[in-house]
Amino acid sequence: MVPIITLLSDFGLRDPYVAEMKAVILSICPEATIVDISHEIRKFDIRMGAFVLASATSYFPLGTIQVAVVDPGVGTERRPIIVETNRSFYVGPDNGLLMLSTQKEGISHVYHITNQHYMLPKISRTFHGRDIFSCAAAHLARGVSPPRFGPEVYDYVTPRFAKPHLKGDELFGEVLHIDNFGNVVTNISVKDLERMGVQEGRFLYLKLEDKTLKLKLCSAYDEVPLRSPLTIIGSSDFLEVSVNQGDASKAFQVKTGDPIKVSSSPFR
Repeated sequence: MVPIITLLSDFGLRDPYVAEMKAVILSICPEATIVDISHEIRKFDIRMGAFVLASATSYFPLGTIQVAVVDPGVGTERRPIIVETNRSFYVGPDNGLLMLSTQKEGISHVYHITNQHYMLPKISRTFHGRDIFSCAAAHLARGVSPPRFGPEVYDYVTPRFAKPHLKGDELFGEVLHIDNFGNVVTNISVKDLERMGVQEGRFLYLKLEDKTLKLKLCSAYDEVPLRSPLTIIGSSDFLEVSVNQGDASKAFQVKTGDPIKVSSSPFR
């Protein structure tokens, strides 16, 4: 089976950085198939990178190696890690970027990359994507087992946005992403709603900052009148607040990182 390695970063495409990562991978594992998920993540935006990564990775074949680099802490003591899940391998910085995807798939092991045999001979302080992550991914693709890269760790960074929490009958989450249509994508998954016993067709109560809303959980946007708000499970399996052919982020003055509270009954 031909190994697949995906790449996600905030590097853009004007500079040589993405090409350098691919060059390292192909020099070590020339048979690899490299797929670009995105290199247009907003600069240093770990939350956006985590969302885009989690939206795409579950559609790749089992055993795919996912490399993600949104790394404002490069050169500091933050660790380079490999995360082994029930279906994939993830390589990147230990800053929370990988956790939305890996928790979704089920984390088996996390390893701190310390073995210099699987890095480039010279490690730049500013480009671990090339010198450590791409190199490690290519060796994984050649069949090197994850424990050979370094010790297993258990205190990896799990950001707040990686998982909402349930208190009583209320879910506390946050806004994960605003898409190009103005849909407000939360970190509340369809599984979280199922645990609350919420099904499509019912109404949800939401609190966004100082606004309390009662919105139908729809299966299609046109279940409500034009320019009317609704909630819906989006294509990434996260709860979205939307406006039928409108911009929910502007209508409710919402931005990424804002807290959201969801309940199936009125707030007390």
